[in-house]
Amino acid sequence: MVALSGFSGAQAAPVCTFLAPIGGNGTSPIIAKSVGRGKAIGKTNWNTDFIVNQPYTSFKFFFTANSSDAGAKYPVEGFMKFSDGSNLQVINETMNPPIGTGRMFGPFPAIPGKQASQMNFKVGASSDPGALGFSYRISVQGCR
Repeated sequence: MVALSGFSGAQAAPVCTFLAPIGGNGTSPIIAKSVGRGKAIGKTNWNTDFIVNQPYTSFKFFFTANSSDAGAKYPVEGFMKFSDGSNLQVINETMNPPIGTGRMFGPFPAIPGKQASQMNFKVGASSDPGALGFSYRISVQGCR
């Protein structure tokens, strides 16, 4: 029989840290928004990027509905963005969660050979005008 010192047989749970949103208020990693209309000039508020400031082994995306409309449908997309300018879509679905509830997407593993630079949440799309005005909260965690 061989004894392994220091080996417990169980892996430690990953430690996750909230990523800072670009353009956030600097005090909270959680962004609250409403699905807005597309604009003829300027940018929409559909996309929110979160800064990846160190290497992580995986990422988790969090979405919570704030709308009181039981019929609210949220087109939700999530992307991993990489330092070489490429990206990978990891979320693409329409959600209809009750107010105050939501979902964790992931964990999505880091891509070998790619350096993640940002995680992107996109909520709302011009192809779904019925989603306009619904409010939500989003955040992203990096884990290792």
